[in-house]
Amino acid sequence: MPKLFEPIKIRDLEVKNRIWISPMCMYSAENQDGMPGQWQEIHLGSRAVGGAGLIIVEASGVVPEGRITPWCTGIWNDEQAGAWKKIVNICHTHGSKIAMQLAHAGRKASVHRESSGVGSVPISAGGWQSVSSTDVAFGDYAAPRALTVDEIAETVKAFAAAAKRSIAAGFDAVEIHGAHGYLIHQFLSPLSNNRTDKYGGSLENRARFLLETIQALRNAIPESMPLFLRLSATDYAEGGWDQEQTAIVSGWATEKGVDLIDVSSGGLITGVKIPSGPGYQVPFAEYVSERIKQPVSAVGQITEAKQAEEILQSGLVDVIMIGRASLRDPYWPLRAAHELGVETNWPQQYERGKWPKR
Repeated sequence: MPKLFEPIKIRDLEVKNRIWISPMCMYSAENQDGMPGQWQEIHLGSRAVGGAGLIIVEASGVVPEGRITPWCTGIWNDEQAGAWKKIVNICHTHGSKIAMQLAHAGRKASVHRESSGVGSVPISAGGWQSVSSTDVAFGDYAAPRALTVDEIAETVKAFAAAAKRSIAAGFDAVEIHGAHGYLIHQFLSPLSNNRTDKYGGSLENRARFLLETIQALRNAIPESMPLFLRLSATDYAEGGWDQEQTAIVSGWATEKGVDLIDVSSGGLITGVKIPSGPGYQVPFAEYVSERIKQPVSAVGQITEAKQAEEILQSGLVDVIMIGRASLRDPYWPLRAAHELGVETNWPQQYERGKWPKR
């Protein structure tokens, strides 16, 4: 049995394989109310039919102003949780586990989706004042307002409340989005955190908001439920967040109760050169894995079954996240099983796709 198709158990959650669908923003809450709808049902349900072990849904705002765009999904109210419940049930019916990614975009919030324009959405057009660790803007976006200490505490509570709604919706796990230049990453990186209070300066201080959020979520969700954390391993800029700090904070996070580190990279600042290519982020995941005890996932231009299997066979990475390759092929896991000669459960309606055998 290729390792790609070995089950993995994290706390009380057993996932049938190690092909997980990475969270990918859809910008498709058409009423701008944060509600997932038919698009998410079909999009996520297709990945479950396609054989994914676990699906992580798109970054969903824990508060309205935490959305990247006005068209992003949220989980700040019970109506949204009810809509997510239908999607969770669809994925469960077709054999996949599903996790909620809890997010706050910080200074990268209130922006256009590609089809609506460029840059920040003005308040007069349905946008809002963004907030951050700093009052310095991201690129050409509108400048944020720095959060007060009291507002940071309220944001931590919002993450915990969203986690409780995720439980009510039936999600199997929750993930904290601490990557890609969004709010938690803005606190972590010295390039975007110029605070002089207890949330700025030293690594311990810059990590305080994240660690408080982890503690609040660990208190809010059952002991049996896994908690994941996505981090960017580097800002690709001198003096910024790097893989060494990522590994240190990952260790602190797992001590607080995080069960898996989901390693990505970049997103904090503009104008940096990212050395993209097949598996380009895998070395970051391996670096973190060598320094913590909990499982680590890898993502980033992992497109072929043999490539994914070789990464797992290194023994350093525990889970493969499939992103854009899944957009091209929702049934990537079934194709991978066929290519690797694995006998796995196909939907009865698709069984003819297993032939001819390799």
